Amino acid sequence: MLRVAVIGSGPSGVYTAQSLIEQQTVPDIEVYVLDRLPCPYGLVRYGVAPDHEKIKSLQNNLRTVLEHPKVHFLGNVEVGSPGLGVQELREIFDAVVFCVGAATDRHLGIPGEDLPGSRPATDFVAWYSAHPDAAATRFALAARSAIVIGVGNVAVDVARMLSRRAPELAATDMPQGPLGALADSHVEDVWMIGRRGPSQAKFTTKELRELGALPGTQVVVRPDELALDPAYRDPGELPAVGRRNVEVLRGWAERPADAAHAAEHGRRIHLRFFLRPVEVLGDADGVRAVRFERTAPDGHGGVTGTGEFEEIEGQLVLRSVGYRGTPQPGLPFDEATGTVPHKEGRVLRNGTPLPGLYVAGWIKRGPTGVIGTNRPCAKETALSLLADAATLAERATAEDPMAALTRAGQRPVPWPGWLAIEAAEAEWGHGLGRGTVKLPDWQGLLAAAHSADVTG
Repeated sequence: MLRVAVIGSGPSGVYTAQSLIEQQTVPDIEVYVLDRLPCPYGLVRYGVAPDHEKIKSLQNNLRTVLEHPKVHFLGNVEVGSPGLGVQELREIFDAVVFCVGAATDRHLGIPGEDLPGSRPATDFVAWYSAHPDAAATRFALAARSAIVIGVGNVAVDVARMLSRRAPELAATDMPQGPLGALADSHVEDVWMIGRRGPSQAKFTTKELRELGALPGTQVVVRPDELALDPAYRDPGELPAVGRRNVEVLRGWAERPADAAHAAEHGRRIHLRFFLRPVEVLGDADGVRAVRFERTAPDGHGGVTGTGEFEEIEGQLVLRSVGYRGTPQPGLPFDEATGTVPHKEGRVLRNGTPLPGLYVAGWIKRGPTGVIGTNRPCAKETALSLLADAATLAERATAEDPMAALTRAGQRPVPWPGWLAIEAAEAEWGHGLGRGTVKLPDWQGLLAAAHSADVTG
């Protein structure tokens, strides 16, 4: 038997497990999907916005893989903790595939970035997604003006959630704390700002269009900023997504100003381009504005500063300029790219493959692509592992992974424990007069999971 551990139960981890069990070359294979959290699905559960129910329904497809007889989900397993490093994993499993994503946000590297009220967008996403690590996080949303720095899909999600009304989200699985904060929100203006032009924005067209469909919210764009982008004037050479984005933005820019229409909308989303943040302004009491330098295209796909500056008022600043992978104990790490060096998924140290160690997903290729991008990435890694199967299976491993993990100081939550969490979340939501509502903290999640030990 070939026994494989997949570290991470998000799309890249589950697609890796799926590729391993669907192949025909190694029929006797068992895949153990380990996750630090007691819940599966990674960013599909804790990164996709609660109002994106269609995307969140991908959990049903991932669930099918995790319920396969040859796949075993074990949550609440802290890989890298004392007693469960790479060496111990290799004693339990024939091969280990790290699918741990990119866990931290990138920094702006400007003065004032760490002032009170200036936060990573990842904190805001974790808060409204009920990530247990964010249980102590609070966003009072007393700000009248919020600034989102970045023009990717996460930035769009954050801008949209800041502009949503609580009744629109009551039917989602958002926990009560964030829902109540949105009900009490004072935010009237949301600024989403990019340092380059609209043709280079990273959001997808579907996400962009959703901003224009928000009830009671007006999208404001400046035609002069859009026209500054050469590709905006002639988008024919752009990829399809870029062309569609330009069409949407052009439609908003060409819409005639209508004071009566604006008065109907209590909130506004301002899309700004060619502005580079240079300083977050404020003091110990909080932020009050962000200072930006106007930029211009440099003719080579980048931008250059013009020496002209603008301050935009805001009492909340959310930085959404990308994710970054973090070093994994026992694995080599490329600080420049935030990834683990590899060749076709095989982990490399000084150019030499480390036997039995593999990577897939963002820790392999960087935080790029959409959920579906993980499929070919995972398949490539799985094929490399399977090509090495004969050598990997020659090693003697521990007989029972569950027992070995327990001896290593872990208290794994198997699939029945996750089902108990699901049941508890459905029951809690029902008691609140809502649908399923996420349990927001470690204590609640583990209490629900371990109730399965008692109930059977």
